[in-house]
Amino acid sequence: MAPAPLSSARTAFARGQASSFVDRAAWSAKSARRGMSRRASVTKTPRALFTGLVQGKARVRSFENLNDEFARLTLEFPKGALDGILIGASVAVNGTCLTVVELGADGASASFDLIVETLRATNLGKLSVGSEVNYERSARVGDEIGGHTVSGHVHCTAAIVEVVDTENNRKVVFETSNRGLIKYVLPKGFIAIDGCSLTVGEVDKTTGRFNVWLIPETLRVTVLGTKRVGDTVNIEIESQTQVIVDTIERYMAERGI
Repeated sequence: MAPAPLSSARTAFARGQASSFVDRAAWSAKSARRGMSRRASVTKTPRALFTGLVQGKARVRSFENLNDEFARLTLEFPKGALDGILIGASVAVNGTCLTVVELGADGASASFDLIVETLRATNLGKLSVGSEVNYERSARVGDEIGGHTVSGHVHCTAAIVEVVDTENNRKVVFETSNRGLIKYVLPKGFIAIDGCSLTVGEVDKTTGRFNVWLIPETLRVTVLGTKRVGDTVNIEIESQTQVIVDTIERYMAERGI
C-alpha cells in the first residue's frame, strides 16, 4: 500500500493535536470547577465588590475615638438603605470597605470599627458628628456594573486644590498625597474618588495633579457636591490600569529598555 500523502499525515497529526488539546482543556476546566466548588464550601463569604455607583449619603451619628489606633463610627442611613443587611456585611464608606459590627434597633443606623491603617490611609479619621459620607452596599450577582469594579481598598488620599464652576458642571483639581501613584492615573481612565467611579480629565504627572468633571447629578447624590478647596478625598486606583502599567514597566526593565 502506498504511504499516505504528506499533507494527509499532517492533517491527521493536527487533528490529533487538536483533540488532545480539547481533552486537556476539558480536564482542566473540570478540575477548576472541582477546585472552585471546594473553595466555595470553605469560604462562605466572598470578597466584597463595589460598582463605584454611590447609592446615597449617610450622616455621622457618633464617632468614638477610643485611642489613636481605633475608633467606632456609627452612621445614620436613609430609610430602607439597610434593608436585609446583616452584621458582617461590607459597606463602602467614602470608598473604604468597612464591616458592619452593630446594627441600630431603629433599622436606620450601623456601626463600623476603624483600625489604625484605616485611620492613617483614609479621610475617615477626620469625620465628626454631622459629617456626611458616600455609601454603597456591596454588589450582588446580577447587579449592573454601571461604573467600574471597585474593591474598597483606598490607595491614598488627595487634596482638592481648585474648584471651577460652570453653568452645568464643575471641574475639580486634585493633588495626590502619594506622588508615585500618579503614573496609574491616565486621561479618560477610571478612578474612584470617595467611592464614586469617575473619568479622569487631565493629568499633570510632574505635580501629581489631575482633574475630573462632575455633572449636576453627581453633585446632588454624593458628598463631592459639598467639597471645597483644602478638603481631602479617598483615592482608589483602577486595578486593571495598575496591572497593565506595572507589567509594561517590568517587561521594559527586564529588557533594559
